[in-house]
Amino acid sequence: MELIGEIWNGVIIRPMINSLVLLYWVFFSNFGLAIIVFTVLVRGAMFPLSVKQSRSMKAMSALQPKMKEIQEKYKGDRPRLSQETMKLYKEHGVNPIGCIGPLVLQMPIFFGLFWALRGTLPSTPERLADLSTHLYSWLPQVHQVVPLNGQFLSMNLAEYSSKNPAPFNILLPVLVGASMWLMQKMTTMPSINQQQASTNRMMLWMMPLMFGFFTLNFESGLALYWIVSNVVGIVIQGFITGWEPITNLLDFGRTPAEPDAADGAPVPALSSPSQEEEPNEDDRDHSENPRRGNRDRSKGARRRASGRRNRRR
Repeated sequence: MELIGEIWNGVIIRPMINSLVLLYWVFFSNFGLAIIVFTVLVRGAMFPLSVKQSRSMKAMSALQPKMKEIQEKYKGDRPRLSQETMKLYKEHGVNPIGCIGPLVLQMPIFFGLFWALRGTLPSTPERLADLSTHLYSWLPQVHQVVPLNGQFLSMNLAEYSSKNPAPFNILLPVLVGASMWLMQKMTTMPSINQQQASTNRMMLWMMPLMFGFFTLNFESGLALYWIVSNVVGIVIQGFITGWEPITNLLDFGRTPAEPDAADGAPVPALSSPSQEEEPNEDDRDHSENPRRGNRDRSKGARRRASGRRNRRR
């Protein structure tokens, strides 16, 4: 376990702490800007993983109707259901682990950031001494700025979010929950049955509420990281899979406008009585007195027949 701890500190924690302190030195001793830039850089480094995860989720979403058909067809045969599902994945070149793999690789980075942010803004003398042991001796800039000033927009990023002055004590948890809700909304795949739909709805609301509550008892710097990371993730997800979940939210409650001539919609022409075709006198006579019309037609036929007989003679 001690070896694992040394590897964890040497590979994850120390590089992150020194990067944060160096960015603090670059951006005029503003730790809020250092966290924002650091978050964007980390998300940029994980961009290939995010793209792979988003594309895998988009491909899985496109297969949801066919998966639903397979589940209905082989409802009572679980081995055949698994076989047909894997066959469907293979035919369309979809790897179901592709949605989970990048997320698993991002988890150590997330936990490393959690401890790096806590270690970079020490709230006690003991933590300050521990911070000095994590700084690189060959990087003099990081030693010049210690201890760091955690003030940013009237907030103390080293303090818990609940201890910051109003309205930041409430605003930070709300922004964490709202940004995570939007991120969940962008990445939730369509459900293929009622059970999955119920699970998606529960996760859509439970995770943002839970993380928003946790933010009250976490350092404000970590809350700032969560907000920026979620916003960057939403932007990446929107450009890869589309903005439809957000546009649907913006269109919620709007009534569709009725098409009119100004919108270029074709308007059917109304015919006036004067434009209607008037019947000629013969048609009128025939329609008014059908028996008379029949007699006229029979007389004409008899004349033509007698004329043909006279010509034969």
